[in-house]
Amino acid sequence: MKSKSTYLNSVFLISTIIIGILVIFGAVFPKLFAKGANAAFGFTTDSFGWFYLISVLLFVIFLVYLAFSKYGKIRLGADDSRPEYHFFTWVGMLFSAGFGVGLVFWGIAEPMSHFFTTPIPTYEAQTEEAARLAMAYSFFHWGVSQWSVFAVVGLIIAYFQFRKKENGLISTSLSPIIGETKHTSKIKKTIDILAVIATVMGVATSLGLGILQINGGLSSEFGLSDGVGTQLIIVLVLLILYLTSSTTGLNKGIKWLSNLNLSLALLLMVFVFIAGPTVFILETFTLGLGDYLTNFVRYSLRVTPYQGGTWVKDWTIFYWAWAIAWSPFVGAFVARVSRGRTIREFIFGVLIVPPLIALLWISVFGGTALHLDLSNGTSIAEAVNNDVTSALFTTYAELPFSFLLSVISIVLIFTFLITSADSATYILSSMTTGGSLNPPMGIKIVWGTLIAAIAAVLLIASGLEGLQTASLVSALPFTIILILMCYTLFRLLRKEVTVRKKKKKKE
Repeated sequence: MKSKSTYLNSVFLISTIIIGILVIFGAVFPKLFAKGANAAFGFTTDSFGWFYLISVLLFVIFLVYLAFSKYGKIRLGADDSRPEYHFFTWVGMLFSAGFGVGLVFWGIAEPMSHFFTTPIPTYEAQTEEAARLAMAYSFFHWGVSQWSVFAVVGLIIAYFQFRKKENGLISTSLSPIIGETKHTSKIKKTIDILAVIATVMGVATSLGLGILQINGGLSSEFGLSDGVGTQLIIVLVLLILYLTSSTTGLNKGIKWLSNLNLSLALLLMVFVFIAGPTVFILETFTLGLGDYLTNFVRYSLRVTPYQGGTWVKDWTIFYWAWAIAWSPFVGAFVARVSRGRTIREFIFGVLIVPPLIALLWISVFGGTALHLDLSNGTSIAEAVNNDVTSALFTTYAELPFSFLLSVISIVLIFTFLITSADSATYILSSMTTGGSLNPPMGIKIVWGTLIAAIAAVLLIASGLEGLQTASLVSALPFTIILILMCYTLFRLLRKEVTVRKKKKKKE
């Protein structure tokens, strides 16, 4: 039997070697790498897209059941424990680590993309009907389903880490199923390596997307060069800032930045809500929410075996695969900041609050952009189709104080990226130090530097899209792992409640 130290070192070593090989190959042969990654992702989505759809819907059902069941009262910690963070700070952390940058990036870009190319071919593009469908699908993609994946991982890790006093590794959550055999160590190691690789790749590609958007904003507002040189400077600045944040620990750097992120996001949203078509936005939100609830099951299980087409694969299945690939990172971070909450509080908080903020954001920003195209004859949808990174700043150009809005948004994207990278370095360090709640600073610096280096190499080599796709290939095995995690959690909860009842009877 290998020692714990040897096991952890091997996980760290194998993960870094695999990541290094992928990055070097992506840098030297970006086209070949992208082709291979797209082929692998295409195979998994073409053959198992139905599996992703059914699995995510089952995750939602499972979590709703737990929330309303007798298990909902169980705390993620000792029975007398209480939440470690205030509600606003907790929501800010969820918002920042989970999808803050993505929402700023896609809040306008997604509905305008669906408006320009409709999800259902029978709808005519850039019409009122296309706008309604675009909002309905944007709500669906950023709603409960995406967060159910993060919630499943976060819930079981928190249960093991704070209730059972185990480590926070993905593999530990499957211990009751894996058992103790001569192959146990290898199985656990494989699971943890897969989690580390998915996390590194996901964060690096998100950093790349955010950097591209920041570069686009700086170019449009300040005339700075829109090229690799500027992007590398942004990478360096981000690295310095998020490593500085890492030195302050979870209760200072990430906590403070999360509060700032949520405050800035709400400030921007309130301003655009007032300066934009307020009544239209309110009606868009109301109608979009109704369409989302009405079509939830239909959208959740929509595939196109009869008419063909790739839209569902390119959007819905891609989103679910992305969420599943990201789940080790986001789920582990959500678990870490949720100690002391009941299962019911956790599920309602994670499944309702962040998605609600997302729907409001999409209504305000996406609704404003749609109104401008429909009523004012602007061409935001066309601009987004030509360059998806231009969505936010093209819309701002039609609003008052556009320069100030752009500056605040650039700052917001910066702080979101810093928080995400800081959170990721913490989680990666925890994953490679036995699930430690306070991993060594040296390990954080290694992972933080590696993430920045990967993002930089990919930006230089133009291999960002290929690596993003490659990271999603891990979604298929992780979907199976998530299903097993649900089974494990339910079995443990049922056992705990049964033991409690027996104790009460004896007393």
